[in-house]
Amino acid sequence: MKYVDEFRAGELVSRIASRVRSSADRNRSYTFMEVCGTHTMAVSRFGLNRLIPDNIRLISGPGCPVCVTPNSYIDKAIAISKLPGVIVATFGDMIRVPGSYSSLERERALGSRIRVVYSTDDALDIARKEAGAEVVFLGIGFETTAPTVAASILAAEAGGVKNYSVLCGHKTMPEVLKSLAADRSACIDGFLLPGHVSAVIGAKPYRFLPEVYRKRCVISGFEPSDIMESILMLISQKRPTVEIEYSRAAVRSGNKTARRVMERVFAETDSEWRGMGNIRSSGLKIRKKFRAFDAARRFRLKDAASRTDKRCICGDILRGLKTPRECALFRKACDPTHPVGACMVSSEGTCAAYYRYRR
Repeated sequence: MKYVDEFRAGELVSRIASRVRSSADRNRSYTFMEVCGTHTMAVSRFGLNRLIPDNIRLISGPGCPVCVTPNSYIDKAIAISKLPGVIVATFGDMIRVPGSYSSLERERALGSRIRVVYSTDDALDIARKEAGAEVVFLGIGFETTAPTVAASILAAEAGGVKNYSVLCGHKTMPEVLKSLAADRSACIDGFLLPGHVSAVIGAKPYRFLPEVYRKRCVISGFEPSDIMESILMLISQKRPTVEIEYSRAAVRSGNKTARRVMERVFAETDSEWRGMGNIRSSGLKIRKKFRAFDAARRFRLKDAASRTDKRCICGDILRGLKTPRECALFRKACDPTHPVGACMVSSEGTCAAYYRYRR
């Protein structure tokens, strides 16, 4: 198949769904977590949850990079945006995420110089054109985006762009999966692993999931036929292992070039995840060699007390313990126009998916 429409063909999806229904053991139940915001949105958009038997439950995990970014990071970004001579460059989803006391959207309305960009190249271009300003790029996301941010730091160094820096908030997937697999309250039987992350890191970093925790795993693509085929592969595994459905983009060895760039600039560090706390070795920090491009060091940011709305259950939703319908704020105090939590803001957020497609 060559084109996206072929992966969305109703006849193909229905045929795979029929195989899922006939292959599933009716005497047991299955709980599979999709660990990518794009999977979450696709399941809701295409109604895939209605095509599978009742004894197969799909739950959403911490696969949305905006959603897992804690208030402490957003508060730091807001603090930087208020400094004189600073331009904050960010992807669009981050603009409307509420921090402890404000948002980037609100600060922009109050006069802060905050610009939405579509790539790190855009942010670097701003730095080159605005030589008198300090340009800070908000670096969030998983192993998918981290190599491009690392490449931007290398490009800034090579090009002598000294007014460019990154507020690093990148997170990595294996350690949070370990946390989820070890959490017995979630009762997860298997994972639909993120295709784009896996295209970079490959399949090897996931081996502990079947070997230690006995979890079934399939690296899945994002179209309806991909997801249905991945579910079929999960229920068909004779013993837990890591399989690749998304073979047109992901291979077992991953992308060595992307990993080399990422590892050259970043080092592992502990990281705070929204609603999940501090997870050991689950984040990235800028190496000392590139400290000149580390916004946290350049602006000597200090950790300040952050707060979250205690009524928001984003943390439980990100761990697959609850669904948006169980939140007292959903569709009432919290909607895409007036979001209370990050899961309602991002285009990959579970609450946003439920609001748009599963009301």
